[in-house]
Amino acid sequence: MKIFLSCLLFSNLLCFLLFALDKRKAQRGQRRIAEKTLHLATLPGAAPGAWAAILLLHHKNRKAAFWGVTLVLMLLQGAVFFFMWPYLQAQF
Repeated sequence: MKIFLSCLLFSNLLCFLLFALDKRKAQRGQRRIAEKTLHLATLPGAAPGAWAAILLLHHKNRKAAFWGVTLVLMLLQGAVFFFMWPYLQAQF
C-alpha cells in the first residue's frame, strides 16, 4: 500500500511540474509541451496534480476541451480506485 501511495504521489507531483514547465514555456514564448503529453501525464492517477496545476497556476483554464478530457480522466481514475479499494485494503 505504501508503494502504491508513493507512486501515486510521485505521478501527481510529476504531472504538476510538467504543467508548470509548460506554463513557463508559454510565458517565455518557447516551444510548448503537447496537450497529448499533458493528458498522458494525467493518465496514471495524476488527475489531482493536473487540477492543482490548472487551478493554482491558471494554466489551460480557458480551454473547455482540455477541462473535459481532464474531467473524464478524473472520473475514470475515481472508478478504478473505487473498484480497487477492497483489494488495496486487503493488502494492507
